[in-house]
Amino acid sequence: MTALIIICGIILVAIIVVVGIYNSLVTLRNRYKNSFSQIDVQLKRRYDLIPNLVETAKGYMKHERETLEAVINARNSALSASQKASGNPGDPTAMKDLASAEGLLAGTLGRLFALMENYPDLKANENMLQVQEELTSTENRVAFARQAFNDAVMAYNISREKFPNSIIAGMFNFVQAQLLESTESPEERQAPKVSF
Repeated sequence: MTALIIICGIILVAIIVVVGIYNSLVTLRNRYKNSFSQIDVQLKRRYDLIPNLVETAKGYMKHERETLEAVINARNSALSASQKASGNPGDPTAMKDLASAEGLLAGTLGRLFALMENYPDLKANENMLQVQEELTSTENRVAFARQAFNDAVMAYNISREKFPNSIIAGMFNFVQAQLLESTESPEERQAPKVSF
């Protein structure tokens, strides 16, 4: 009889441990999904601002049609990648596609802003200044949201890989989540050199 009570006690403790680990993994997975939704909100805001930027620039930059079209195409590609990623945040393929599309968008926006330097009237345009300010603010929000997402993914992945969590994660198909990393090359990450 004592052996039966001990065996039942061990089984009960094991069930409690499994349930606790499972619930912890669910909580961490939902945290990183929620964190991605914050990125998604800011990305949508940016995607909505880009057509305003292009429309404002279009009147001044009639000879730069190719660049303006490239910005819109990159925006549409990034929007599509964002929608796929929001369906399954943490999916390695979706995160890499989103990072790649965002890198392309950043590059085309960079070219647009460089060309805008040749148009002083455009740079002084009140609408352009307002859209640029909103884009800058949104970029900062995206950066903060990306950091929060990556922190949540890191916490989830660490918990998922710990023992005995790794056994429970494998049993219940808790797969590793992918960070949302920048696609900038090391050269692009370096601060620009200024010489006088």
